[in-house]
Amino acid sequence: MSYPVPAQEAERLKALQALELMDSGRDPAFDDLVQLAAEWCGVPVAAISLIDADRQWFKACCGLDIRETPREESFCTHAIVHPHELLQVRDARLDPRFADNPLVTGAPHVRFYAGAPLLTTEGH
Repeated sequence: MSYPVPAQEAERLKALQALELMDSGRDPAFDDLVQLAAEWCGVPVAAISLIDADRQWFKACCGLDIRETPREESFCTHAIVHPHELLQVRDARLDPRFADNPLVTGAPHVRFYAGAPLLTTEGH
């Protein structure tokens, strides 16, 4: 399984590393934010994920029992390719980018996805 890579990937990864958030401890502010997002959107799952070179790591999430996934399984890795746009997938089973994704074909059986990148002030 392959995945798209943003044009400014090296700069994005450098900015991510500078934030020092990967593998950091839980933070009630992030936890509260994802809970609020889930309630506001009326969905069972919400997350703030960070995408490094090899994986997607969840800084905060509700409704998921996983803390990370390989990058090639990440829906969010598709969202970061177009950093100023919302990525919406109405039915992942019908979307050729995701139909064979283990997160779709197995637990947690993702069907709908909506995500938008969180950007630094430099746009990464």
